[in-house]
Formats: sequence, structure tokens, C-alpha cells
Amino acid sequence: MTNETLEQKIQRIGNPVRMLRNSPQGAYEFPIASEYTNWRDEQTAWTTTAVLFDQSFHMTDVYFKGPDVKEFFSSIGINSFATFTRDKAKQFVAVTPDGHVIGDGILFGLADHEYSLVGRPAAPDYAAFKAETSDFDIAVTRDERSAKRGGNRLIFRYQLQGPHALNVFEKAHGRSLPTVKFFNMGHFDIAGVPVRALNHTMSRHTGLEITGPSEHSATVLEALLAAGDEFGLKQGGALSYATTPTESGWIPSPTPAIYSGEAMRSYREVLSGSGWEGMASIGGSFVSDDIEDYYQTPWDLGYGRHVKFDHDFVGREALEKLADQPHRQKVWLRWNDGDVTKALASSYFGGQSRAKYLAAPSSVYATLPFDIVHDGDHMIGLSTYSGYTVNVGGWSSLAMLDEGEVQEGREVVVVWGEPDATDKPVVEHHRQIEIRATISTRSLVA
Repeated sequence: MTNETLEQKIQRIGNPVRMLRNSPQGAYEFPIASEYTNWRDEQTAWTTTAVLFDQSFHMTDVYFKGPDVKEFFSSIGINSFATFTRDKAKQFVAVTPDGHVIGDGILFGLADHEYSLVGRPAAPDYAAFKAETSDFDIAVTRDERSAKRGGNRLIFRYQLQGPHALNVFEKAHGRSLPTVKFFNMGHFDIAGVPVRALNHTMSRHTGLEITGPSEHSATVLEALLAAGDEFGLKQGGALSYATTPTESGWIPSPTPAIYSGEAMRSYREVLSGSGWEGMASIGGSFVSDDIEDYYQTPWDLGYGRHVKFDHDFVGREALEKLADQPHRQKVWLRWNDGDVTKALASSYFGGQSRAKYLAAPSSVYATLPFDIVHDGDHMIGLSTYSGYTVNVGGWSSLAMLDEGEVQEGREVVVVWGEPDATDKPVVEHHRQIEIRATISTRSLVA
């Protein structure tokens, strides 16, 4: 159907879980080269030298400008805005009136009355909708990700991280850099191009994320790569970039809690059924007919520290009730090497009884991956965003486990593979297998 809204699509299919589990969409796309050298060396670089990722294309950027911009974001975000000013940034999180996460992204304070929200589409799309349908005095400008719009973006965005990241920036700048505190922004120039630099990293190592006008992207990139030769800088491709969340502990795509409930109906009636939210796919061994079983709270994602009750916001009442309740806790799972080896061998040589293929380095094959974690007696949570990195030395995943079940070093079991056939073309005929894993409450990489 043409011009079908998300609400119409859900009504036509009959169940949002059925819609998402059968979506042909695969993992989130990063429209850059798969590798610039090889993904193993690129992964190693962010812990030993430095790596440069071009983030100019895959994220949705929405700009909000007007005298009410701070009040507006305070009204829809769980975060406190008491000290938020220009040249600051924060991990912005929006929830539904029921307290379930819609999405998150990086909110940039570009000026006193101008912010931008950057990330996967869920949070920027929702914030734009709320701004455009509110009484706040705000103008909204969208800069769509390349997969949706094509052509040049308004700005370039380069993330450079690793032990020598600041050395590379300093050499490219030609003199000492200004001091930039964590999640603050500074200003300097590279090859004569003014850039804005956010102290932010995707791999738990030193780094800056710089932005500037897209027409100068090639000039800045060339200067950074030339400066990086001395320090062993590698340019990172899509394969290595896709594994940074598993190491850093960031769950990139919580299920947008928009597919159910009357409170979100007006939003579903505006969203396109062929947009990101309508085409996202659910994958993994966890299956429920209730879409709300796939929703997350801020605590599930490790965002409990962002919940501040110093202001009124959508979902505050629900989160106040949830605050003292048991939660799931975000952890790392280090997968058992022997079980992974058996899974890999089965996926290649198991014939009709083969295991689900474990792609390397990222084994994420759906937009929203959820695998069962159990201890032999009962399910204790969900595993998500799995993959291999050289720095871990094996397979690992992030997980959201019932907090009462979290014990450092405890062995649990991940169910890998889907129980029933779906229409996802990225999923081959396979059997489910179990992979042992060890819980860690700290990053698996020092």
C-alpha cells in the first residue's frame, strides 16, 4: 500500500510483533566501506593506537531552534536540564507516558536557543513530532540519514578515538588543543576548517567527535589521515564500527515503545509504515505475541542514572512508580569459546540440522535482536548485540538480566537461533542451540 501510516500497517497485519518479526529489514546499515584495512586491525586500533570512523551518513540529525527549545526538551526527556547550556551535550532519553523507552540520542547544545538531536531515527523522529505538534516556539529542520535522503548531509561527523587520538588531532590542528571536558564541546580548526569537537567515545577510550560543514569533509579527512600516519591511525569501516557497542556497553536500538497504547496512536498515525519504525525487524530466540514484552525501561538499558525528577516530563509519574521496583540490569556476557566453536562448525557443516550462522565480527542480523538468557530453570533476561572483537578475544554480547539474578562470574545460557521460520530473508533454515556465557558487570576490555 502506498502512503500507509504505521497505524494502518499494524491494523492491516493485525499484530506489531508479527509485523516486526517478518520484516525483511536486516541489521542497521552503515553506508561506508566495509573495511579500509581489515576489521581485526581496525578493532585493535581503538585500544592500541587510534581509529577514525566516518559517522556522517547513518544517523538522523534534527535541529530545533527557538526561545522555547530548552523548556521543550525538558518536557519530553527524562534528563535534567538544570545546567544544560550551549557547548554541552547529553545522552537524551525519551519515554512514553507508561515509562517505556522510545529512543535515545546525543543532544547537542549548539547555541542558547538551538539544539540538535542525533542518533538512530527513533528519538529524533519522536522529538520532531512533539515539537511540530506543540505550542512551543520552535522551528524544526530535518537532516535525514543518507539511506533516506541521498545526497550530501549538512555536516560531516568524524569520530577519532584511541590512546593516540588527541595526538592526531593536535598534529592536524598544528598546536595544542583546547581542553574539552567529557560531554562538553570545544572549538578549533583543522586544515583551516573550523570544527566543533565533542568529548565523547564509542569504545571507552579517549576520543573526540568533530563536526563541520559537509563541503569541507574531504579536506578535514585528508588532514586527519595524514596526521595519523605517525601514530598508527586506522580508518574504521562498517564491520568494525558495528562492534563498538558490544565493547562499550551501549545498546543502540531499544524497541521504540510506540507500537501499542492509545497515548501513542496519534504518533503512529503520522509515521510512515515504510519508515524506519515501520520497517525495523525483531530477531532472536525470544518470541512473544505481546509487543510490550519487547519494550525497555531506562533501567534496563543502564539509563537509570539519567532519570531526574527535578522537572515535569512525559512519563514522569510512571517512572516514579517504577523507580523503587525491581529492574533488569545491563551486563556483559562473555560467551564460552568451546560452545561458540561448536556453533560455528555446525553452521558450516551441520547440513539440515545446522545452527544459525554466527556472522563475524557482528552477529547482529535484525534491527532489534533479543535472545533468551536462562539458568537452566527459568528465563532471567535477554541477550542483545552480540559479536566478536579482537580486544575481547572471543564472542560476547550485552544483556538485560533480572537484577536479582546478576552475579559476577555466574554462568548462564544464551539460546541462539529462532524457534520458527519467519519471512526475514537474512535467516536461513537452522536449529536452536545453547551457548554458555559468563556474566560481567564491567566492560570485558580494560
